Amino acid sequence: MIRITRKLLLFSMFLCFNFAYAFANQTINSFVVKENLLKGQKLAIIATDSLDNPIENINGVYNFSVNGFKQELNFNVGVAVCELQIEKSAFIFIKHLNDGKSPSNLYFVYKKDTNLNPIKISWYILLAIPLGLVLIGYMFRKMIGIVIFILSIIFYFYYSKGLSIPTFFESIIDGIKNLI
Repeated sequence: MIRITRKLLLFSMFLCFNFAYAFANQTINSFVVKENLLKGQKLAIIATDSLDNPIENINGVYNFSVNGFKQELNFNVGVAVCELQIEKSAFIFIKHLNDGKSPSNLYFVYKKDTNLNPIKISWYILLAIPLGLVLIGYMFRKMIGIVIFILSIIFYFYYSKGLSIPTFFESIIDGIKNLI
């Protein structure tokens, strides 16, 4: 009888420590952005694992930076609603401010009527397009004027949709940091 109670006591202590560890280590290492289901022209941030599967045990207040503005987002069942309303199509740079690794993503939010469509922009593409155009201009000197014209259109589009030069470089640097 005493052996059974000792084993039961040890097993219950083991379960308590596992639950305490699981709830104490609620960190967001990855997230995706979707349109809020209530169609209020707001975005929902969903905590995910590395395979973009939602993590539903994330609850509480977490610090995020949205286009350089610090926001405290309240997560319930792994989902938080960003309070910024999207008026028109724009680039949105979202970064989780974390003690360890700080994941960040760049999205282009395309607004059509009342629908929002967030499109994740990889730092590879963000860097490859201008570098590819510069390389083409360098290889074919006769096309340098056309390349400069296309680059100026691209950078004007970035700027007009809210992607500043510091955000451009920050997203590329964060992407490189996540490789390491």
